[in-house]
Amino acid sequence: MAGVDKKGDANLYYDNGQDSLSKGGSTGQREATKKEGHEVTEMPDIGDRYMVQRADKSWHAAEIIQTRTNEQDKPEFYVHYDGFNRRLDEWVEIDRFDLGSKHEDTSSKMKDVSILMTDLSDGTDRKITRNQKRKHDEINHVQKTYAEMDPTTAALEKEHEAITKVKYIDKIQIGKYEIDTWYFSPYPEEYGKVSKLWVCEYCLKYMRLERSYRYHQSQCIYRHPQGREIYRKGTISVFEVDGKESKMYCQNLCLVAKLFLDHKTLYFDVEPFLFYVLVEVDRHGCHLVGYFSKEKESPDGNNIACILILPPFQRKGYGKFLIAFSYELSKLESTVGSPEKPLSDLGKLSYRSYWSWVLLEILRDFRGTLSIKDLSEMTSITQSDIISTLQSLNMVKYWKGQHVICVTPKLVEEHLKSAQYKRPILTVDPSCLRWEPPVKVPKVSKK
Repeated sequence: MAGVDKKGDANLYYDNGQDSLSKGGSTGQREATKKEGHEVTEMPDIGDRYMVQRADKSWHAAEIIQTRTNEQDKPEFYVHYDGFNRRLDEWVEIDRFDLGSKHEDTSSKMKDVSILMTDLSDGTDRKITRNQKRKHDEINHVQKTYAEMDPTTAALEKEHEAITKVKYIDKIQIGKYEIDTWYFSPYPEEYGKVSKLWVCEYCLKYMRLERSYRYHQSQCIYRHPQGREIYRKGTISVFEVDGKESKMYCQNLCLVAKLFLDHKTLYFDVEPFLFYVLVEVDRHGCHLVGYFSKEKESPDGNNIACILILPPFQRKGYGKFLIAFSYELSKLESTVGSPEKPLSDLGKLSYRSYWSWVLLEILRDFRGTLSIKDLSEMTSITQSDIISTLQSLNMVKYWKGQHVICVTPKLVEEHLKSAQYKRPILTVDPSCLRWEPPVKVPKVSKK
């Protein structure tokens, strides 16, 4: 059930409900340690707060989240720096602590690092649905205390915080790139506790040892994502992969993505999704760049559920390319779409920049009367996304109970000269897209 093959390398992760934080090494060691000629009789412990030196040599207040003993039998401490994104959390040794700067704040000390499960029972045996998880993600970006949340949201938030608080995998090797990871990902424990994972860039199988990785490279039969190619122009290609038909590949893709995404909960429930995998093609094969996933049937009309560009390929135009690609699919489906919320900070910037560019291009060349509804039909962007974008550009007013576009050629040109709204580096060529909307079979109601 754990999905471990005979060679000892796992392909499939399952959640066994165990606390990934409770096995991070020897907690609260009290052995004497020497630092800068001084003997320390009491080791820092989980929940303690000190000034810690970051990798850039600056000092910041940090809280100890977890402890462990490394391969050299030295204690290490996983710390979160106050005011910094969680992706900058890291394992540090004792020599990076200012041991004289301990903050005595017992209220913040963690008494128990096991997974906090809130009792959801209300007299019925009910399951947490995907919509509840989505609502939880939206609420989580508004800082609230557990007491201010409803029981379901509080339970989800506590569970998420406990499970994902500590990042054990520091790096992954995928193809020619060694990439520093940002966040926790729920790989099985024998893989999730190693400092570096080796990942096949073609089938996404993950391994603990370099020799296993090298052997697998010589045996792997794949050279492209496990789906059908629906777009090719030059060296850029997009494959459509069905989560039901290629379940293991899509699960492994989600595990890789979670290393760079903070608050996404899709790891194993991949069957209701399609995955659009972006690759760079050369004579050796198709090299993973990024992807977006999309629900086959989205009750909220989302045309993207999750989107990721791997760090080595970021800031090269690939993110906006995938955003544009999702809207090209929506146009062929004759629907409007919007990304699943909440968006990450990078996602918000990318979408706002893309929407602005698309709308400005239309408004620059259009002559006549144009409504919000017309723009939505032309672009497949939802009316709410159009309104919020035009408001940020100061191009829409609320007059007599409705939104009215207020635009001048001069204002459009001023915005288009801005680097933020310039033409994307990469654009989608619709003539290279080989895709048709799936035929939807009407559901037969049961009497």
